Amino acid sequence: MFIGHFAPAFVAAAVSPERPRLGAMFVAGQLIDWGFFTLAILGIEAMRIDPQASVMVPFDLYHMPYTHSLLGAAIWAAAFLGVIGIYRRSLRLGVLAGLVVLSHWLLDFVVHVPDLTLDGTPPRLGLGLWNMPWVAIPLELGLTLGAFAFYLLRTRGPAGPPLVLAGVLLALQLVNWFAPHPAEAGPFVYIQALVAFALLTVIAAWVGENRWFRRRGGLASSAR
Repeated sequence: MFIGHFAPAFVAAAVSPERPRLGAMFVAGQLIDWGFFTLAILGIEAMRIDPQASVMVPFDLYHMPYTHSLLGAAIWAAAFLGVIGIYRRSLRLGVLAGLVVLSHWLLDFVVHVPDLTLDGTPPRLGLGLWNMPWVAIPLELGLTLGAFAFYLLRTRGPAGPPLVLAGVLLALQLVNWFAPHPAEAGPFVYIQALVAFALLTVIAAWVGENRWFRRRGGLASSAR
């Protein structure tokens, strides 16, 4: 799951006309992976390349107790809830952002082969849709495009920024699916992932700053 993690971000941004807007929700959607790749650079969590790991993804994610356990994801979600809640002085917005963070583990559970845990120890969990591309690919595209459409229906603004975002999301997902995979894991792979997340977040923030929320009757609200 890559761009599918942004589906909850689109929905959360669409149902809350206050800030944080789309950029912050994009951070929330991939915060768990921000954490994983950062901890991997530091040698705290780890992965390796294994072509036999699954049909779609040759990553053996064998050590990620702090980010991809349900307990770890809940802690990251609670921390982000606190940051947003305090910064925006809104418990409701904090809870919404925290739920987007927590959705990451739930979506990963659907597609990952068993490499997730509840608390960092066995059993390892995952429904394994990465072994069924004919299911995983339409599911990820459907979730993302459906949530994107919902966001557009709830907002008004110039068409250019969201079209750019949709194009970059699709391009990066196609690279993720079909480009040659690295021969080994290492800092270059981890930094590539962080750069992709950062690029998408910047574009999402630009989109959010150029969209306004619809009011009843089709008028737009510029609440921020």
